[in-house]
Amino acid sequence: MTTLADAPTASTASTANPRRTNLARTTLADVAAATGDVHAWVAAVAALTVPDAVVWCDGSERDELVAGMVASGTLIPLDPELRPGSYLARSDPADVARVESRTFICSADERDAGPTNNWRAPDAMRTELGAVFAGCMRGRTMYVVPFSMGPVGGPISQLGVQVTDSPYVVVSMGVMTRVSPQVSALVEGGAAFVPAVHSVGAPLVGPGGRRADVPWPCNETKYISHFPESREIWSFGSGYGGNALLGKKCFALRIASVMGRDEGWLAEHMLLVRLTSPQGRRHHVAAAFPSACGKTNLAMLRPTLPGWTVETIGDDIAWLRPGPDGELRAINPEAGFFGVAPGTGQDTNPAAIATLQRDTIFTNVALTDDGDVWWEGLTPQPPAHLTDWTGADWTPEAGTPAAHPNSRFTVAAAQCPTIADGWDDPAGVVVDAIVFGGRRATNVPLVAQAESWEHGVFMGATISSERTAAAEGVVGELRRDPFAMMPFCGYDMADHWSHWLRVGAALDPARRPLVFQVNWFRKDDAGRFLWPGFGENSRVLAWVVDQVDRARGLRTDVGAVTSPVGLLPAPGALDTRGLDVDLDALLAVDPGAWALEADLTQEFFATFGDRVPAPLGARLERLRTALDG
Repeated sequence: MTTLADAPTASTASTANPRRTNLARTTLADVAAATGDVHAWVAAVAALTVPDAVVWCDGSERDELVAGMVASGTLIPLDPELRPGSYLARSDPADVARVESRTFICSADERDAGPTNNWRAPDAMRTELGAVFAGCMRGRTMYVVPFSMGPVGGPISQLGVQVTDSPYVVVSMGVMTRVSPQVSALVEGGAAFVPAVHSVGAPLVGPGGRRADVPWPCNETKYISHFPESREIWSFGSGYGGNALLGKKCFALRIASVMGRDEGWLAEHMLLVRLTSPQGRRHHVAAAFPSACGKTNLAMLRPTLPGWTVETIGDDIAWLRPGPDGELRAINPEAGFFGVAPGTGQDTNPAAIATLQRDTIFTNVALTDDGDVWWEGLTPQPPAHLTDWTGADWTPEAGTPAAHPNSRFTVAAAQCPTIADGWDDPAGVVVDAIVFGGRRATNVPLVAQAESWEHGVFMGATISSERTAAAEGVVGELRRDPFAMMPFCGYDMADHWSHWLRVGAALDPARRPLVFQVNWFRKDDAGRFLWPGFGENSRVLAWVVDQVDRARGLRTDVGAVTSPVGLLPAPGALDTRGLDVDLDALLAVDPGAWALEADLTQEFFATFGDRVPAPLGARLERLRTALDG
């Protein structure tokens, strides 16, 4: 690693170090052609973007970068007693979230992107990107960050290299991925990698000379572009989250989902947990939930059932690959948590609060007068005075949120008190059950088990949540999010369902995970939640893994009864002792309402044309027949 301190200026870069160059401009096509060799690729990107210097990173540069960002105002140190090793960043108000309207899948064939993605022709997009990237790093340093998604060298892991002109991104990638000399050695030794190019799009040198920098540089024009065939990512204009930390949604889901399709594995928007029963039996569960459905709470669940434990393996993304014995193995490809702060509190997620006590980067939360952070939901009552996420004075009477609704924390997964022993085992864990869930006030039972793998894929394909506010659309209308992958699948969603069917067919039927659907959010006629949620969700997970044990002959009691929508808990099989709940209402299946649900599903499937796999159409007809019976 070449240290930042001896980074040459533009005038000396070409002679000081062959790996720190200020090259002449090249074309984007040349950059794409150079990706087989990391040094040639970096040189080509530098030639296009024209930085003052190029610095290769292996994780040892973190402290120096942090000090530089504190000096520039990008990071505000928090009180070292209250929040040691932690910092607050405030983004530009125009750069606060993923930009789905500017996120593109540039597959060679438009049909491969499918109707749920924004498609652009690869050549046309390369021309546009060539124009905006040309000279976009003038006056800045280009950092080269080799990283590993998953434990370094693991059989399910993959390598990437991100170049960026944002030190905030470099430090954040060091938390969210594995960045180390070992990774750098693998990449420089010729190991395959996914190339990822990022720029905030704010050069400091232009026709008028050198301009002053700002704490959060960005550009009004934004592109987050993926080239599935060449496995490339190009992101311009944003320094925020998934737009800029290209190992996350861009690589770990959009590009990796295509890699998985081509190579026989799955990259999914799923948490991973380990459940241990009072008898000491361990089970591993992968679960997919759309946003605002309690995903992080489930990943760090504190069970209320005596004797049960739940341990965290991953909170957001899982890579699942068929193992040598016909089972499905999974890893969390990330090394950190990039979580939404608002709504996270001691009552809702105490494990997350404990995780954030130190060494955390907070973005767009509020600052307390004593140098700590605050956001809506952290405490029942807000402080009397705060500095809000924009840097303005704030009081409870302000009428605006103190923290941005999409404010975030970035923290190492290893700090989580519920992290499982061996959570980063390169071999991964054997998945025993897969759970899908949405936010439904009506219709969907508390829990149902799929009758088959095909039925499970149907459950995943029909995940939806009901819109609850006019701002979201028509109240009660279904917001579809199949497999919780609608914004993240790098190819046609119906082809994704077909791929799930193929992966399942390749597994040993006796070792294949069982599949379930859950709904914590069903309400009564008065609008009250029927299920208490949070730690009580452990009761549902206990039934899920009990069903796994029954399927494997470890239990002989009856655990389920049939229904038109799947297997439901048999009387007494779901432990509700001590709860005041109406289990009949929670598990009720209304044939009329479900007939309408089937009609809506058919309309949704029709948007994908003839790519919907036949087994899912057959499953829909089977549902109609069961409802008529």
